[in-house]
Amino acid sequence: MKREEMLRRLEAQGDASWDVLVVGGGATGLGVAVDAATRGYRTLLLEQADFASATSSRSTKLVHGGVRYLEQGDLRLVMEALHERGLLHANAPHVARNLPFIVPRYKWWEGPFYGIGLKTYDLLAGRLNLAPSRILDREETIARIPNVEQRDLLGGVMYYDGQFDDARMAVTLAQSAADHGACLLNYARLTGLLRSEGAIAGAEFEELESGARRKVRARVVVNAAGIFADEIRRLDDRSAPPAVQPAQGVHLVFEGAFLSGQTAIMVPHTDDGRVLFVIPWHGRALVGTTDTAMPAPEMEPRPLPDEIEFLLRNAGRYLGRDPSRRDVLCAFAGQRPLVSVPGKTATKELSRSHEVLISSAGLVTIVGGKWTTYRRMAQDTMDHAIEVGGLPPRPCVTETLRLHGWKTSRPETPADPMRLYGTDLDGVRALERDEPGLAAPLHPALPYSRSAVVWAARNEMARTLEDVLARRTRSLLLDAAASVDAAPDVAALLARELGRDDAWADAQVQAYRRLAAGYCIAPA
Repeated sequence: MKREEMLRRLEAQGDASWDVLVVGGGATGLGVAVDAATRGYRTLLLEQADFASATSSRSTKLVHGGVRYLEQGDLRLVMEALHERGLLHANAPHVARNLPFIVPRYKWWEGPFYGIGLKTYDLLAGRLNLAPSRILDREETIARIPNVEQRDLLGGVMYYDGQFDDARMAVTLAQSAADHGACLLNYARLTGLLRSEGAIAGAEFEELESGARRKVRARVVVNAAGIFADEIRRLDDRSAPPAVQPAQGVHLVFEGAFLSGQTAIMVPHTDDGRVLFVIPWHGRALVGTTDTAMPAPEMEPRPLPDEIEFLLRNAGRYLGRDPSRRDVLCAFAGQRPLVSVPGKTATKELSRSHEVLISSAGLVTIVGGKWTTYRRMAQDTMDHAIEVGGLPPRPCVTETLRLHGWKTSRPETPADPMRLYGTDLDGVRALERDEPGLAAPLHPALPYSRSAVVWAARNEMARTLEDVLARRTRSLLLDAAASVDAAPDVAALLARELGRDDAWADAQVQAYRRLAAGYCIAPA
């Protein structure tokens, strides 16, 4: 997937109309692009920044049915998510993997209560269930999570859900869409919508690297802009009421020693009723998440002091070693695009289901949902878009579509980020053979080699230092300070690949340092 090729596809289309124009390059938009392209429609996707640069790279890294939604009685959402969880594991086994979770038990009634609930979770998953849940005694629980708080511990309930790398999954979807003929452009900012006889007929956008402004026609335009969907809707209709309520989720990242082994902890009820996860991820311990309504969408939201203290306080109750601010390697925030419902103000009351909206001018908007259900959201969106655009009906094929890089071979270690490349790993290793210096690590504290930078520039449309350190690798989230240390070398490599000069590389490093400062928290 090369940007030069994407620009050639754009030019080759000329003034001819695209079948489907997708606005937004996060989980939802990329899913729609895959669905549209694999149905055989001429598909163009525009993303104002980088793929998954907002919400879709800042999730809790889970592919899950949603245990908390089961408790809330939303069986339809749970069943849909469990089904999609199973499909994602089958279609992208190099990106997603099974992960055991334990709900620690400190009261006698928690055993039957959570045990029955999680057996129901198993049943709802049906033939796509990952593994059966079971009750653990005290000794088994401690053996699996030695750092768990042992005072008053009775045992635990173990169940299985999925884990993935969200930003790498986004790249996989972009590559899959490109493999099937779609044209995808990052750093292409929508500036307006085109009309023909009152109906939406395309869009205007600015290609940010060159500054060129272009107009493209399309039979149907899909607004998949996530937390920014209302901004696109108001380009169509200035009076459109809000459809999205941004809700901020915050995560803290610690050294892996805070969570020994490869078993996660799920705390169903914190001190204010929210769910807390403590998860092994790429050799680290990830703690999250909060759920705070925000007044407006932000590309770079920052953790609020109360959110940080909430996570530290509640995580400390379930770990043998209490984490402190000094232990935080990274603090990151993302905003979920929850469906806005009049009269409801608490974000935990808002549904995680998705909704497809169609304006009077024919703009198709998809809002809500979550990463796990991205494929189903895309299918529903395209079913509507086909009708709105008058496209020839063609069936959805993504339920059994093997995504780019599909590979089932077992990785050397579950935390090895190189497994995420799937079949592309052979290409990454070939770079190291051709230029041995690329096999050197980016930084002693980071699990990546310099070859990942070159591969990202040549094959994954990485255009900036942030693209490489925040999303093509997850260096920023794994250790923000270490990523800053690695930044000059990475910028020099990227500049070489993109044909940029030293001044460009220096500017990239300075911009990245400012960005990374927002992911570090000062000791109290």
